Amino acid sequence: MNKLFTLSLLTIAAAGYGVTANAACVQQLNTLPDLSMRPVALWATTGLLSVSDEGDHGGPSVVGTWHVTYTTAGAPGGEAFIQWHSDGTEFENINFPILGGNICMGSWKSLDRNHVSRYHVGWLYNDGVLAGHFIETETDVVSWDGNSYSGHNETWLYDLAGNLLADLPGTAKATRIKP
Repeated sequence: MNKLFTLSLLTIAAAGYGVTANAACVQQLNTLPDLSMRPVALWATTGLLSVSDEGDHGGPSVVGTWHVTYTTAGAPGGEAFIQWHSDGTEFENINFPILGGNICMGSWKSLDRNHVSRYHVGWLYNDGVLAGHFIETETDVVSWDGNSYSGHNETWLYDLAGNLLADLPGTAKATRIKP
């Protein structure tokens, strides 16, 4: 019921602003970029880098499938299924509308026995029209038994020209989905 109330408030706020932007894996209220702009080389304008490194430190493994709940800027942000792979890559499917974008991916590495860091990317859409991209970094603490993790993230939203639209802090809490 509380989630429904929060979602209703966000919907009313979005109607009041008149414009929303949906980011794959991150949904926020924002002013949209000029959709007439052509995409530019994201690698050059924002420095997207691969950081894959499985770094075995002998602790609990994050590899596997997880159910994750997010908060963004203190509000409920969505629920997702994430697969963390042993080669240092990860893939996410979040419960956002398809036309807003709901698939994203990234790389991860172990920092120490219980901490992992991920670098996550996805596209921003406005009703199915490409509007920009996002970059998210997240550091998580994996529980001693390897069945849950929690952490903090930072998400940057960019328009098609590479201009920063928003910088959003958030959290993640996850439970392992066992085979």
